[in-house]
Amino acid sequence: MEEVSNALDSEEVSLVLFLKGSQDPEAQRLRESAESMGIPVLEASNNDMWRMSRVNEDKTPPPILALVGRDQTASVEGVLSSGGLAWLIAGARYPVNIGFTIRTAEVSGASAVFVDGELSHAEKKAAKRASMKAHRFMPVHWVDGSDIVNQAKDAGFRIVSLEDHGEVEPWEEDLTGDVLLVVGGERDGIPSSILEKSDSVVRVPMSGFVPSYNLQAPMAVVAAEALRQRRPSD
Repeated sequence: MEEVSNALDSEEVSLVLFLKGSQDPEAQRLRESAESMGIPVLEASNNDMWRMSRVNEDKTPPPILALVGRDQTASVEGVLSSGGLAWLIAGARYPVNIGFTIRTAEVSGASAVFVDGELSHAEKKAAKRASMKAHRFMPVHWVDGSDIVNQAKDAGFRIVSLEDHGEVEPWEEDLTGDVLLVVGGERDGIPSSILEKSDSVVRVPMSGFVPSYNLQAPMAVVAAEALRQRRPSD
């Protein structure tokens, strides 16, 4: 709870999670402080709080957590003006796959996910469920892929696409700075209109008999490499 207290005093907290039913007096005080500052507070289950805590060896959920460094309500314009690393899922069709990519992006520190896919309202809800509700902690926008690429380029982002015919491997590409990473749909890959606007096309090496990863597998490889490159040096 000391971390939450310090964050409320000196950082931009965008969301507070409070353990449902907690009677911890310090957690209650911090919740009231957050509410007085206009910070949204969500009540969460034991399982959610335990899973999102960095220190959870004994599986005891903390009574309160704070989200800093990311505005989960940011608009498209807000995301692009803030810079960082974002993902575009271009043409994915299966809600579970989309949900897994949202979760991968969130846990690896992305600033946002843009999804270009024709999904119904029910399918979008299924994608959010598959993401373990990671959309609560990071902006997720349903967009036109070509349009968001144009906006990102205008905002100074480099466009790095992930395809099986890429010319470099992820660890050979600079993934620092303002970057929009693009991964394509399960069947058709990234549309040519987006590939033509890409500054670089990377590939994850394969050596199996079936020359195809599932959607979230290569994304996870690139997300982890980007996280490594962007980690502050000691």
